Amino acid sequence: MKVLMVLTSHDQLGNTGRKTGFWLEELAAPYYIFKDAGAQIVLASPKGGQPPLDPKSNEPDFQTDATRRFEADAEAKKVLANTVRLADVSADDFDTVFYPGGHGPLWDLAESKDSSDLIERFIAANKPIALVCHAPGALRHVKTAEGRPLVEGKKVTGFANTEEAAVGLTEIVPFLVEDELKAKGGIYSSGPDWSSYVVQDGLLITGQNPGSSTAAAQRLVEELGASK
Repeated sequence: MKVLMVLTSHDQLGNTGRKTGFWLEELAAPYYIFKDAGAQIVLASPKGGQPPLDPKSNEPDFQTDATRRFEADAEAKKVLANTVRLADVSADDFDTVFYPGGHGPLWDLAESKDSSDLIERFIAANKPIALVCHAPGALRHVKTAEGRPLVEGKKVTGFANTEEAAVGLTEIVPFLVEDELKAKGGIYSSGPDWSSYVVQDGLLITGQNPGSSTAAAQRLVEELGASK
């Protein structure tokens, strides 16, 4: 099993002067789901190299067993420091792709043609994909083979408007994930704020928030097993 994980390269939280990036739990929890299942894992980002970590995601309140395991894992830290450039990866080389969130993807991955093209190639090859929290925002320009929005008519979830309001960033982010998924014709649903909630519609798996990243990754591994 070869898994590609795509991280943001964007580190500025709008015009606030604060830092953002990827959310550690959303990388660490899936990383070990895949690794413990025997997968080969490649990390990629638009700029390559070390992607920016949202510093808030490594504060004590947000640490988990998976984040602590990652922080103590020299091999994992080396892989993270040397992500490959997104433009240099091919869907042909992987069985699946997983997109961790954090606010960064709303600025770069959501507008990246390399990212949109990659997701389209995975879907065209009948390979499952998963995106969690803010990462479903990266679906905003992804199209079907017929040129329609990928999420149109599909059951999806992602970071809820109520969750964005709770963290005080509704007016800072370039768009709201929930609103954008609905605007593209997605059949959006969510669970209680901050609870694990995962939706699957065919090849597309989406998770609502950081706490959904483990279940989203597990669902992806199950889907890969079923498709063998």
